[in-house]
Amino acid sequence: MAARRTADGCSRPGTADVLRDGPTPKHAQLREILRELASEELLPGSPVPSERDLAVRYGVSRLTVREAVGQLVAEGLLVRVRGKGTFTTRPRVDSQLHLASFTEEMRRRGMQPETVLLDAAEAVPPTATAEALDLRPDQHAYWLCRLRKADGAPMAVERGWYHAGPLPGLLDHDLTDSMYTLLARNYEVQLENGTQTVLAEGADAETARLLGVRTGSPVLVFRRISTAQGRPIEDMTSWYRGDLYQVTMQLDRNPSGSGHHRPSRRPTRPTGRQHPARQPGLHDTGGNR
Repeated sequence: MAARRTADGCSRPGTADVLRDGPTPKHAQLREILRELASEELLPGSPVPSERDLAVRYGVSRLTVREAVGQLVAEGLLVRVRGKGTFTTRPRVDSQLHLASFTEEMRRRGMQPETVLLDAAEAVPPTATAEALDLRPDQHAYWLCRLRKADGAPMAVERGWYHAGPLPGLLDHDLTDSMYTLLARNYEVQLENGTQTVLAEGADAETARLLGVRTGSPVLVFRRISTAQGRPIEDMTSWYRGDLYQVTMQLDRNPSGSGHHRPSRRPTRPTGRQHPARQPGLHDTGGNR
């Protein structure tokens, strides 16, 4: 039986809070108490009581508390933030994998988008990117690195390149809004098609810092090359938080085989996170704008 709780979600101290020995292990009893608290009483992103407070309140060891909380973290109901505590998770944003503006998609979902420009430069891109954008080996392109947020929460880090030919003076514009809208309004460039690869990996230290998660936390990596009228314009990679983002795909069985995709070589993973001039070998190919 769950302990008695006040309207603000806090249990009243007393003997009714202490968990009793029985057929259900104490960590399982506490897990269900915390599940109800996180699911029904606390808002997304709210802190849950500390291990010490829970241990005292329910008369169990901190090891028991840690096991109960760990199971809910594994289920995705809670999240641990180093140095801050444990919090209820936010609802995940669902992507349908279409060529869309991040800004427009977040607004459509009733969320407030925000973009922080971390770096922008004109430079010679790596060979792989030059090939993807159909550039000469010595031809310059525009490098952008941006942090995307929704309702104030870091959602994704974008790093990649834009073809400078059809986009003269791109870096002179406000780059904290939708790139798709900027390209259409100022250059009459409509990104119409894209080739995208989705990977799962652990966040490196720099990406984890920007996203506010632990190093090694799961992230979804979207690598995309986008074109306008058949001309490659964008070569971008986006790292999305695995705890706040999910992908939904429409699957149809096609006996003719026309819907099957040929296996492709996994794109080279970027090895650096700094200015493009200091990160040879970077290859970025995807993400929502």
